[in-house]
Amino acid sequence: MSLGNHSHHSHQTSGGPLAEPPEHPAGHAHHGAPAGDDDHAVHTHGQHAGHSTAMFKNRFWLTLALSVPVVYFSPMMGHLLGYMPPEFPGAAWIPPVLGTVIFLYGGQPFLKGGLQELKDRTPGMMLLIAMAITVAFAASWVTSLGIGGFDLDFWWELALLVAIMLLGHWIEMRALGSAQGALDALAALLPDEAERITDGGTETVPVSDLAPGDLVLVRPGARMPADGAVLDGQAEFDESMITGESKTVTRGPGDPVVAGTVATDSSVRVRVTAVGDQTALAGIQRLVEEAQASSSRAQALADRAAAFLFYFAAGAGVLTFVAWTLLGSVPDAVTRTVTVLVIACPHALGLAIPLVIAISTEQAARAGVLIKNRMALERMRTIDVVLFDKTGTLTTGEPELKDIAAAEGTGADAVLALAAAVESDSEHPVARAIVRAARARNLRLPAATGFTALPGRGVRAGVDGRTVHVGGPALLRELGVVEPEALAARTREWMDRGAAVLHVVDDDGTVLGAVSMEDAVRPESRQAVSALQRRGIKVAMVTGDARQVAQAVAADLGIDEVFAEVLPADKDKKVAELQGRGLKVAMVGDGVNDSPALARAEVGIAIGAGTDVAVESAGVVLAGNDPRAVLSMVDLSRASYRKMWQNLVWAAGYNILSVPLAAGVLAFAGVVLSPAAGAVLMSASTVVVALNAQLLRRLKLNPSEVR
Repeated sequence: MSLGNHSHHSHQTSGGPLAEPPEHPAGHAHHGAPAGDDDHAVHTHGQHAGHSTAMFKNRFWLTLALSVPVVYFSPMMGHLLGYMPPEFPGAAWIPPVLGTVIFLYGGQPFLKGGLQELKDRTPGMMLLIAMAITVAFAASWVTSLGIGGFDLDFWWELALLVAIMLLGHWIEMRALGSAQGALDALAALLPDEAERITDGGTETVPVSDLAPGDLVLVRPGARMPADGAVLDGQAEFDESMITGESKTVTRGPGDPVVAGTVATDSSVRVRVTAVGDQTALAGIQRLVEEAQASSSRAQALADRAAAFLFYFAAGAGVLTFVAWTLLGSVPDAVTRTVTVLVIACPHALGLAIPLVIAISTEQAARAGVLIKNRMALERMRTIDVVLFDKTGTLTTGEPELKDIAAAEGTGADAVLALAAAVESDSEHPVARAIVRAARARNLRLPAATGFTALPGRGVRAGVDGRTVHVGGPALLRELGVVEPEALAARTREWMDRGAAVLHVVDDDGTVLGAVSMEDAVRPESRQAVSALQRRGIKVAMVTGDARQVAQAVAADLGIDEVFAEVLPADKDKKVAELQGRGLKVAMVGDGVNDSPALARAEVGIAIGAGTDVAVESAGVVLAGNDPRAVLSMVDLSRASYRKMWQNLVWAAGYNILSVPLAAGVLAFAGVVLSPAAGAVLMSASTVVVALNAQLLRRLKLNPSEVR
């Protein structure tokens, strides 16, 4: 927007701050939303195909209930803990009978999943679990029936193994479904009905009946039924469900409002601009669905690790059996092999990475950071420099009154009051900024009549019986007037730093004063820049504005490097220039003309999803306009990377130590890992990994809380 071209045209609104053209029809966001995350079948592929959170939860609780008597009546557990299980007719058959139910009911998802992996020739975690519980089941029945004299009573271990694995999958499925669950909760915030304004008053209609162009009445405490623009009235809106920011924002005539947000204190009349699939929430839903479907390098690592572990476990089992058989102890060979196959199922390793990624995506979505591509989250921790687009990103993209200069004999307040009176009937952004500044100073505005727009020059209106003009240098030339030298010195300073200057001219040709209009810097931008620098990340800015304008903003914010007078098409060259220095770049733009730069950067972040939610080139979309949300990305990326490695080290360490010990490599020294100890270690490893990943929830990612 050029502040200098002060031509007053009718204000047009786009489709709301988060509007998006319908790419993939999603239906009305509210209707048909699942009741809760327990019903989500979140994995439509891979190891959880066809499984829901509720299924794992229900099987876990029943399995846990059945496991208690199995463990209590197990002779091995009694020996370990030093008690004698009660003896009565049939007591010995409690573990086999209940263990069989656990195997067939609780183990069913793993048996089916393992069979599918075997058919697909893609061995992974499900096959590992299926192998372990099948071996434990067979060995335990052999022992219970007294065949071969083996002491391989694994009923208690089978029960705990199935219970722990169901618990792990339940936790994982809940995490994977939480981002979608949070989205369903958002969608559920939409009202079912709206008050449509008609010639005869208002009528209550289903939200699905609204169409762009309709006028709706939103009362205090009510939610917006669709995206739109305020036509009449002013209210404080709670937009926290979209932006993650709890502070309310003022929305008045011409301002865009988003479906699902709440008018907290006053009623407003809103012109609908987007409904159904075109609303902000529908766009955000599509983004989160893309994030859930996207793969990442870490996910691929987990898949490869699962395949390796199957071959490792199978190979270790074969070697153990051969080695102990060659040593002449077939019973020991069977015992050690069964133990290896049962405990060589480190589900913790398979849970380590996917669980961290799932929780990270969910936490980001709750903070208004929509991760379209998980690779973007992984790369963010390695970023050396964040390159911000200026207009609409570090600044609001809207004019703001900066300075007032009055000619001799006229006061600054009088100049502003006159300018605001003349501009009061205009909807131009510059006019609204002048009126807003006058109201902020509590100035009394005289009544204006006969408002007339002068395209390309300014405006005029009658005030207190005289005609007052407000406009830029073109207006002075047309009127043939010259501003006083003292005033001209001030306005030249303003223009030198890139500000737009508007003069207030009386009907006798006297220049009463002038005001300067500049693109307003977001208050949050200063915090974002300084916080990034504290994290060791440089901050650069790119803009098409004149160098003096760019330098003024950069000096205000403390930015490290500035690229000014850059054409929109050349912004990606500046990204390449930074990359050419060996720097890894995150590009933050408003998503309108920054697509090439967003695509070229290691991480592309579209801020202010409202301008273009559908920016395909951005890996991340920030639902709000707060640049501090970039810090949330940095902190989350670094924290999730730490958790991944902590979990990998813990899970792999268990496997590296337990399998050789179970195989008996230190048997000559009298050190052998018993089946009971192996099972306890395995269970502990899985629980530790799951709980460690949950610690990510303690991160404060709300942009207003990031420091």
